[in-house]
Amino acid sequence: MRRLLLPFLLLLLSPPVLAGMPRQALVLGAAQYNGSPSPAFTRRLQATLSLYKSGRIKRIVVSGGARPGDHHTEGGAGCRFLLERGVPQSALACETKSRSTWENLPFSKPLLGGKPVWLVTDAPHLPRALLLARRLGIAARGWPVEGNYSESYRLRERLLLMLARLGIYQAP
Repeated sequence: MRRLLLPFLLLLLSPPVLAGMPRQALVLGAAQYNGSPSPAFTRRLQATLSLYKSGRIKRIVVSGGARPGDHHTEGGAGCRFLLERGVPQSALACETKSRSTWENLPFSKPLLGGKPVWLVTDAPHLPRALLLARRLGIAARGWPVEGNYSESYRLRERLLLMLARLGIYQAP
C-alpha cells in the first residue's frame, strides 16, 4: 500500500498538460505604496516585462485590489508601471478588486479568456498559487521570481500550501 502512495501523490500534485505554450502572463499583486509597486511587486513586474520584451508573451493581466484607505490598487499600479516601460495598453488587463491570492485568481480568470497562462509570483508563493489556479480550472504554468526571501515568508507559504491542499484557502 505504501508503494502506491507516492505515485498517487505525484500524480495528484503534477501539473496538467497544457495545450500550447502560454502567450500571456498573470502577475499576482503584492503591496503598492501610494501608486508605486513595492519591491516584491516590482520584481514580479520586471520578470513579466522581460517575458514580454523577449516575445514569449503577448498579453499581461495584473491582479490586485486596494487595502482599506488606499487610493490606488495593486492592479492599477502594476499596469501603470508596465505602461511606463513600453507595454501598450492593448496588451494589458488590470484586475483591481482582489485582496488575496484566492481572490486574484477567480477575479482574473475572465480576463484570461480560457487560454494557458504563466503565473508570475515569488518562488515561495508559486506552489500555492498554482494549486489554487488549477483548482479553479486555470491552465497555468509557473514563472518563479527569485529573491532574497525570509525564512518566515517561506514557512508561511509552506503552511498556507498545506492548508490549501486541505481545502482551506484563507490565512488563519
